[in-house]
Amino acid sequence: MNKPTAIKRFVFLIVFMLIGFALTFCTFNIPFTNYTYNGFANSIKLGLDIQGGVLLIGDASPLEDSDVDFDTALDATVTRLTNVLSNEGYTEAQVTIQEGNRIRVEVPDIDDPETVLNLIGEPAKIEFKLTTDGDAEITGQDIESVNASYQQSSSSSDYEWGVVINFTAEGEQLFYDLTTQALNQTDEDDRKIYIYSNGDLISQPTVSSAIRGSTFISGNYDEEGAENFALQIMSGTFSVDLTWGETSVISATLGVDALKYGLIAGIVGLILICAFMCWRYKMMGLLASFALCFYVIFVLFLLQAIPYVQLTLEGIAGIILSIGMAVDANIIIFERIKEEYAMGKRLSSAIRVGFKRGMPAIVDSNITTFIAAIILIIFGTGSIQGFAITLFIGVAVSMFTSLVVTRGLLNMYYPINSTKPALYALKREGTFDESTEQA
Repeated sequence: MNKPTAIKRFVFLIVFMLIGFALTFCTFNIPFTNYTYNGFANSIKLGLDIQGGVLLIGDASPLEDSDVDFDTALDATVTRLTNVLSNEGYTEAQVTIQEGNRIRVEVPDIDDPETVLNLIGEPAKIEFKLTTDGDAEITGQDIESVNASYQQSSSSSDYEWGVVINFTAEGEQLFYDLTTQALNQTDEDDRKIYIYSNGDLISQPTVSSAIRGSTFISGNYDEEGAENFALQIMSGTFSVDLTWGETSVISATLGVDALKYGLIAGIVGLILICAFMCWRYKMMGLLASFALCFYVIFVLFLLQAIPYVQLTLEGIAGIILSIGMAVDANIIIFERIKEEYAMGKRLSSAIRVGFKRGMPAIVDSNITTFIAAIILIIFGTGSIQGFAITLFIGVAVSMFTSLVVTRGLLNMYYPINSTKPALYALKREGTFDESTEQA
């Protein structure tokens, strides 16, 4: 690569980096469309400690007479709680298991625990019966999901509000048998299914045909009534008994202030790191600073792109720590380059060998950090997991920027300056004849 080509590539790289920062942080209207682009840094999901919201923690215990594995039941309950909150518009709500038998519910951007409790509902005992005094033919464990819906009734051509109930594979067969039995009743008034919640009759729909699969139940509901009916049934589908204990409200004001000062600390730290690198390693340090800029863009993109990742204050600490590790990797490489050049190698060879000899130490140190982060993700809870996730992402990106981006930048810059090692903060130990430089 000749010098003019290298300069053009550097100019292109700088323009590319500026575009990356614009896509990361800027909000603007896209010409000739009604779409407003919101920088992906603004789309990162924020945790409760930053955005504020409601935290609920419930103790779970196995259902009586249940033969379902408790861990499986916990997972199913988490899924159903997530579906309930998501269907009500709280798409950023997080439901997780902690400490073996506790369920943690985090709902950002809300300030009333009762609102969340009303949405989730206290676990209820749902039973479908053929007669008012008969045994339960179907229970909540046979129901997969319940949603409010506005659709055409099976008994008329009118559209009305009701609920759609989706059954499990076993529940589908049980519901088919139940509706078949109801149709076989001699008296048309007896062709009903009775739905009970904690022993109270909440609905008695009339059966017009044997149904296999999902069913739509209507009954003069408006939208709110249909949603409440759906929640009543859904509260009986939890696979464990839940007792909500701890409830708390996290202040958004405190979180916003903490986020602001955390970002200021990160920016100041990044500037100081770049200044130190430029002072200590001159052009190599400047190129490493460019690589750190790409690091910031990559990390913020991944934080908003990876599902279920929320940025917490502990997560910000993990990102800042990974920035330090990215710089540490560059320092290891640059010191190896300085050593190789001091011992008589040519500049190009010193750069190549410096990366080669620095890589094992960098890979080993990052692997140990990966292992620690994975252990914290698996066995940690809440804020510890937030720290571990961002640390894992940050270290992975820092390895890429140190070993790939920084190396590419050095190789790209070398044709621009291949004769002035002082600009790389390189010097010989003793006097060397240029003709005897090592390859």
